[in-house]
Amino acid sequence: MSSTDSNTIELRKRMKRKSSFRNDLDAWILFLPSVLVLFLMIWRPTVLGAVWSFFKMNAYTPGDFCGFDNFRKVVTHTQFLPTLWNTVQYVLWSLILGYLPPVLIAVLINEMVHFNNGFRVTIYLPAVIPGIAAMLMWYYIYYPDQTGLLNMVLVKLGMEPFAWLNNPTFVIPGIMIYSTWKGFAGTMLLYYASVQSVSVELYEAALIDGAGIWKRAWHVTKPQLEGILLLCLVNQIIGVFQIMEQPLAMTGGGPNGASISLGYQLYQYGFNSGGKGTGQAMALGVIVFLILMVMTVFYFWLNKRVEDRY
Repeated sequence: MSSTDSNTIELRKRMKRKSSFRNDLDAWILFLPSVLVLFLMIWRPTVLGAVWSFFKMNAYTPGDFCGFDNFRKVVTHTQFLPTLWNTVQYVLWSLILGYLPPVLIAVLINEMVHFNNGFRVTIYLPAVIPGIAAMLMWYYIYYPDQTGLLNMVLVKLGMEPFAWLNNPTFVIPGIMIYSTWKGFAGTMLLYYASVQSVSVELYEAALIDGAGIWKRAWHVTKPQLEGILLLCLVNQIIGVFQIMEQPLAMTGGGPNGASISLGYQLYQYGFNSGGKGTGQAMALGVIVFLILMVMTVFYFWLNKRVEDRY
């Protein structure tokens, strides 16, 4: 090989490296604002909260190192176990009321020939209503005297008014009925988009074999949706486990603490304790973070098992 060819190859390699560096630099310049937002809004507060949970806090100023004292105060508090159980109930009721119904509705809309677009728009309307306005609307639907909408219906039927959100047994299912109504639309459209992506040839083959709607849903749609079903399951558990706004706006944690969640208790520690419970708030945040991390790791493990099947 001549020296001219060697110089040409070296020049090309140098130009390629320069072009690659320029592309990487452009990508990092575009990516930098997102990294800064993540650092300032998520990574930094998360790390600081975890570190400060080991210190005696004076409002939001760390004081002396206290080890696991904040965690001990949180875990040994008389309301910790009932609050943890309330949070688990929120998750269980959300799965009962709001996990499978959006899937069924998405499959049914996919099978509809007429009015499927109008039906999708109708179902999506609750998602347009602002969150606090929707909570207050449902609060008055559940209002415990005869002026509440549900009690108006009961009175018309000759029954006594029911103390909906004032009833410790009903309060958590009642809040989750609202949450399901509010979040149903977005979840259903996500499933509907996934159903639409299933190959038409698979449905046609199933029709030729004489499969009805439910057999097509089980043998064609379900295997194609397993990944998104698993992702939505974990996302729903993680989201509901952090529930705070609904009990805050609708019940204030009542009656007698029956609707207090871990998220609501964290809010109480952080903002309604006069600065005395900030350390406990950060410790409780770390506890919730660790619980959700276990769920996330379990999701990745289970998702890998599902992917390995195909």
